[in-house]
Amino acid sequence: MKGGTIQISWHDGKPVLTLDFHPISGLLATAGADYDIKLWLLNSGQAEKKLPSVSYQSSLTYHGCAVNTIRFSRSGELLASGADGGELIIWKLHPSETNQSWKVHKSLSFHRKDVLDLQWSPDDGFLISGSVDNSCIIWDVNKGSVHQILDAHCHYVQGVAWDPLSKYVASLSSDRTCRIYLNKPQAKSKSGEKMNYVCQHVITKADHQRGDDTKTVKTHLFHDETLPSFFRRLSWSPDGSFLLIPSGSFKLSPTSEAVNATYVFSRKDLSRPALQLPGANKPVVVVRFCPVAFKLRGSSSEEGGFFKLPYRIVFAIATLNSVYIYDTECVAPIAVLAGLHYAAITDVTWSPTASYLALSSQDGYCTLVEFEDNELGEPVSISAVGKKSADSEERKHVLEKTDELMTEAIPDETSKQAESEQDQEKRKPLPSKITMEEGEEKKQVMHRTDEVMAETRSEGEKQPLQSKVNTPVSSKPARKRITPMAIDP
Repeated sequence: MKGGTIQISWHDGKPVLTLDFHPISGLLATAGADYDIKLWLLNSGQAEKKLPSVSYQSSLTYHGCAVNTIRFSRSGELLASGADGGELIIWKLHPSETNQSWKVHKSLSFHRKDVLDLQWSPDDGFLISGSVDNSCIIWDVNKGSVHQILDAHCHYVQGVAWDPLSKYVASLSSDRTCRIYLNKPQAKSKSGEKMNYVCQHVITKADHQRGDDTKTVKTHLFHDETLPSFFRRLSWSPDGSFLLIPSGSFKLSPTSEAVNATYVFSRKDLSRPALQLPGANKPVVVVRFCPVAFKLRGSSSEEGGFFKLPYRIVFAIATLNSVYIYDTECVAPIAVLAGLHYAAITDVTWSPTASYLALSSQDGYCTLVEFEDNELGEPVSISAVGKKSADSEERKHVLEKTDELMTEAIPDETSKQAESEQDQEKRKPLPSKITMEEGEEKKQVMHRTDEVMAETRSEGEKQPLQSKVNTPVSSKPARKRITPMAIDP
């Protein structure tokens, strides 16, 4: 693993607010406060044993204000970009014999204020966006029109995610709630059923017992609007088995201090967190899954992993100043990147082959991390392994529970019928260089809860402002684990 903060002028020294890899070519797209989207070719440093680098390719110029989020469609033919003022543009790839150019395809107009996050549907036919106008909008990309408005949030919508199996969408807001929407298609005469999402769960608070008293106290699960970031980018796992939600603020007891957290929701029960990942000294602002699944290493003990999956899924969790890389077979993070930037991290993305991890920052710079061949593991097909597992395990979907936290999931008024049906059905950063260090600098404490296994991490001394990757070695296996389903695509 090699990498560091690349010392070039990414966007004229202005904040880089978002980035994404093209799923086919592997080009890196970045965007920020200079109003432009730029495309970069990555150059490997493996052969010369140097750090990875980038070469500027082209710019996509159209927006008249800061670009907050960009996401390529799964096919790679389209690029969506959301900006301040409600601007939302769809770009289309026009390949030629000599080069490839991107041109404005459609302008989607309805948001009244800044667009902060967006996500494509699995078939690239729809797009969901979240905005400062407190709403989520599902767009029909082919028609270039609004398909559905989800406007139940009462503050900024800072993150949206689309289930890869198309059954759910999720939104996260600075009103301290996460909303899970279920697709309940409406009958349509000519073209079949019409997609229609209704709110199934509103995740907002947790119940705590007050000492020996039988009374319970409700505490919020998420940070309020004082979180110093415009982004709370949540994400579904590539197989759809679980949802990762950032900006958690968890209390072990009503009187204890809040711990920054990332919540894991199992697809089997999206009404409450199944697991809490380790906290850090700064809030978590973005989570992103590696698009490649890997074979199990087999190194963990029977109780050593969070999940019981027939493959390993790797994901990155970014706080305001650090990045934790996890996999689903290990309790501890497999790497920790810290001290890379002087300002807040804004976005994280993985290359399509899992060779690179890139992150952007408000200090105007981006960091690239390059992984050696098979460093993360041996790639494996999720569909093939998942189908084999489903046949042999007969689809056992068991969510093991622990003992103290009950999440308050408030059904939306417009979706009580849907829920009942469900019940019935059941600026100059340091010249950074990343090195590997063995050993664990931070002690980990496992806390058992009712529906959450909470693992908290004390930061210890303040981290020096220099880049490094810690490779922790777990001394204690997890006592409990969740078992998301292995799902056929």
